[in-house]
Amino acid sequence: MMYPTIPLAQSIIEICRAKGITDIVISPGSRNAPLTIGFATNPAFKCYSIADERCAAFFATGMAQQLKKPVAVLCTSGSALLNYYPAVAEAFYSQIPIVIISADRPHDKIDIGDGQTIRQENVYANHIVYSANLQEEASAENDNKINVAIEKAISEKGPVHINAPFEEPLYDTTDQLTVEPKILDVSFENSFSEDLSPFVEKWNLAKKKLVLVGVNQPNSIDREILEHLAEDPSVVVMTETTSNIHHKKFLNSIDVIITPFKEEDFKAFCPDILVTFGGMVVSKRIKAFLRKYKPHDHWHIDTLRAYDTFGVLTKHFLAEPNTFLNRFLPATHFVESSYNHRVQEIKAYRKLKHDEYMTQIPFSDFKVFESVLTSLPENSQVQISNSSAIRYMQLFDMKPSVEVFCNRGTSGIDGCTSTAIGAAVASGKENILITGDVSFFYDSNALWNSYIPKDFKILLINNGGGGIFRILPGHRETAVFNTYFETEHNLTGEHLAKMFGFEYSQAHNLEELNSNLEAFFTKSDSPKILEVFTPVKENDQILKQYFKELA
Repeated sequence: MMYPTIPLAQSIIEICRAKGITDIVISPGSRNAPLTIGFATNPAFKCYSIADERCAAFFATGMAQQLKKPVAVLCTSGSALLNYYPAVAEAFYSQIPIVIISADRPHDKIDIGDGQTIRQENVYANHIVYSANLQEEASAENDNKINVAIEKAISEKGPVHINAPFEEPLYDTTDQLTVEPKILDVSFENSFSEDLSPFVEKWNLAKKKLVLVGVNQPNSIDREILEHLAEDPSVVVMTETTSNIHHKKFLNSIDVIITPFKEEDFKAFCPDILVTFGGMVVSKRIKAFLRKYKPHDHWHIDTLRAYDTFGVLTKHFLAEPNTFLNRFLPATHFVESSYNHRVQEIKAYRKLKHDEYMTQIPFSDFKVFESVLTSLPENSQVQISNSSAIRYMQLFDMKPSVEVFCNRGTSGIDGCTSTAIGAAVASGKENILITGDVSFFYDSNALWNSYIPKDFKILLINNGGGGIFRILPGHRETAVFNTYFETEHNLTGEHLAKMFGFEYSQAHNLEELNSNLEAFFTKSDSPKILEVFTPVKENDQILKQYFKELA
């Protein structure tokens, strides 16, 4: 094992080890050589080398998403760390702990015309939970900042930035540690002991309670809690695919339920109390509904943040949802109400209309999702790209044993593939990425990765451009729209698959898709891409007509 001779680098490495950081994603470079040498030669760490910084940071985000502990990502100076920024923002809004460690030039080299030198301190200021701007010499102050940074990443579930200036020589090593950095106990306690009696009283008087769950980790809510909520006649639970919560009485396709609503339906459905937990919500329609027909109370349950998404937030409970609900629900009682019963009738009717429509439509994006989701292997993990893919997913039932994830923090397409690969590496589970073509090609450098598991699979739905823009209001079939909004193209993933060692197959109709799916989900010695080509101009009309047929 070798140590860098630079004391500051030794301190960073030793504190990371002491704080339990074991996974280091390294973007190759020169200025970060002292840290690269120290991490890569230390058996306490597992290191990954990923050249594209944007991909590296999203890869680390996917790992941390699954491990539920900080993953470090390390880069050289200059524009390298700017390429981490999209993943930093995603981690910030998705509450995922990643530790950005950027090597920097010494302070006296900034703004004098030196190469690969920018103003790196506080560069992520708007989307970070802590910035540790270190001095060049090892010191107790530096040690304290490094300790606090890592503990903040853990306690506040977000990205932190450690910026470390190094002077040459950068590659010198020693077999002896020359520092004894302080390992500080700076953990931040978060206990929940609030008096809930006033809220129990309100709950017991309300006849219409809506529980809305956003992005949520699998198996994080006790089954007894879900059964209690399902049996309460005054409670309706709405979930999304990314909620990873399942019950036959819950409404897991929000837009299917509320899109056909008329004025009187919205008024009847408007809750007295809205309870939310989990991360971002995909459905724009539920947001529009709750912003217009405001509940009297909105309570959000989260240990850290409560966004006033609907403009009526009245209480933030600083607790884990499972902890809160286990304390709160036993103190409540059921009240007589027809709220849930009416919604169950609507749900059953919409299911009939959904099934009827699916038997009538031709091959399209919509039909592809029906076939793929039915065929998903039990106990697998699905990562979904943003834009159209995540919205189609909301319209179908998901197998309860399948875990679902999506980068909904910023809802960008930029790192969906990289995140999925990082998640697959960390989870060890069979992982399927379901992605649109623009998202896939945008993040194609994600495949430039030596760590992709053999059972990783990409279901690529290629409709020739950004199909979501055809669904949005304002779509016009013009050269301007097709070029600058839809990003019309004739690309396929075939050559990328060959270059990066993926098995490749394709489908152009339902028969080809169904015949390929069985082989696609069979184990093999290399990752796979199944590319499904769907009609460009029919998809939006089929989806728009679907919502009309639900009424």
